[in-house]
Amino acid sequence: MRNSIRARFPNEIWNNYNAAYAFFNIAIRLITFSFVILASFLLISGNAFSKAPPKSFADLAQKLLPAVVNISTTQLVSRGGKPVQRPKLPPGSPFEEFFKEFFDRQPQRNSPSKRATSLGSGFIIDSTGLIVTNNHVIKGADQISVILHDNTRLKATVVGRDSKTDLAVLRVKSKTKLPFVKFGNSDESRVGDWVVAIGNPFGLGGTVTAGIISARARNINSGPYDDFIQSDASINKGNSGGPMFNTEGEVIGINTAIYSPSGGSVGIGFAIPSNLAEPIISQLKRFGRARRGWLGVRIQTVTKEIADSLGLKETKGALVADVTAGGPADKSRIMVGDIILKFNGKEIDEMRSLPRFVAETAVGKVVKVEVWRKGRNKVIYSRLGEFPEAKEPLPVKSSGQKQKKKGMFLEPFGITLAQIDNDLRTRFNLNKELKGVIITDVKNNSTASEKGVTVGSIIRKIGPEQKLVSSLNEIKKLVNTALKEKRKSLLFLIERGGSSRFVALKLVNDPK
Repeated sequence: MRNSIRARFPNEIWNNYNAAYAFFNIAIRLITFSFVILASFLLISGNAFSKAPPKSFADLAQKLLPAVVNISTTQLVSRGGKPVQRPKLPPGSPFEEFFKEFFDRQPQRNSPSKRATSLGSGFIIDSTGLIVTNNHVIKGADQISVILHDNTRLKATVVGRDSKTDLAVLRVKSKTKLPFVKFGNSDESRVGDWVVAIGNPFGLGGTVTAGIISARARNINSGPYDDFIQSDASINKGNSGGPMFNTEGEVIGINTAIYSPSGGSVGIGFAIPSNLAEPIISQLKRFGRARRGWLGVRIQTVTKEIADSLGLKETKGALVADVTAGGPADKSRIMVGDIILKFNGKEIDEMRSLPRFVAETAVGKVVKVEVWRKGRNKVIYSRLGEFPEAKEPLPVKSSGQKQKKKGMFLEPFGITLAQIDNDLRTRFNLNKELKGVIITDVKNNSTASEKGVTVGSIIRKIGPEQKLVSSLNEIKKLVNTALKEKRKSLLFLIERGGSSRFVALKLVNDPK
């Protein structure tokens, strides 16, 4: 056909026709290719954003149930309390027989202790019989029994336990290899993902329930490393220590707590993420205890007032309120007043993240710590130690007697200060060698009282430069300077009962 067309047109027109035909051919191919790409993208996107829920969890439950166990514990509880004395009655009293019968029914003072039982859940993590559960499930137990899915009862021993993360590892001896489950990556789980929980609610035995992840990184103030996964799966008493699975059958959480005004499930359950639990479990298996990284600092939240006082534009990080003498931070010259912004490459968006990041880091590892100091960023390298057992600070004792107010009153903050002398050392039970300035009175509804500043606190440092202060005159000069510079607040480092913390107090009026 093209040859017959060619015969009717001169060369110039024919060449133009050829060019147009070629262009049209290319355009058609490009449009077709674009439609194919677009269709593929829409198909992929549709699968990603409109993933249908599974029709049934039956196959998954059948596969996982044999690896989930019920845990029963018994504990000897002594019959405490003093025995009730039989009343003295006159001879022939009509109540004599009644009281004799009543007291004969009461347990004797030296009668044997009774046994208390409790129930929980757990799951097998290897074929030799290692089992994970919550520490609170086995706490104080004299005997621990594990009931397998086929109702076989085995005696369990404790391999290791950790109260801070509420985790424990048990071991049972079995003549046959046991079914087990594996951990998944909890960081890959998203809000809205389906989860399956299996456990032993109310001692009923293996029970399967499903729900979705409702929230991540929940802090319920149960410990220093709170980072819970919240789900709406039906979790009840007895589910503690049981696994939370993703739809691939991997353990992404360990059910630990519920929020319940009534004591039963209201659709708010909390699980320890697998990525937090797995390193601790490995240490419990190896050492029988958790070996956590330790930096040796005491920290507090960076408030807007504190950030402004130290020239930090964003309210983030962890403020170093105290440094343990001889600890890793002290050796690497991390200082009181530093704000830790990054730890080992991880941003510290909020104060409570730092303890978890440090604890998860291996003992002896050298880490990069980025701090905010005196208006600029500074990088420090620190070798982590092992977290020691914490000791509670001794409380400051007070005579309880009303004392005459003396010293200097700082009206902007509502506090009265005094130079430490022998009388104040006796009143507040202070070390005989201690010198400096102490708060002797805090006015009600003042800036200081709103920030929780209490009588007996010692002022150590003041201002963004964190100058050491030891006299009333030094403090007065620093406050006056802050007022002249029209600062919004002034930063104080105060100490009470051996613990230090920073407080940013708003400036209102001139000091008297």
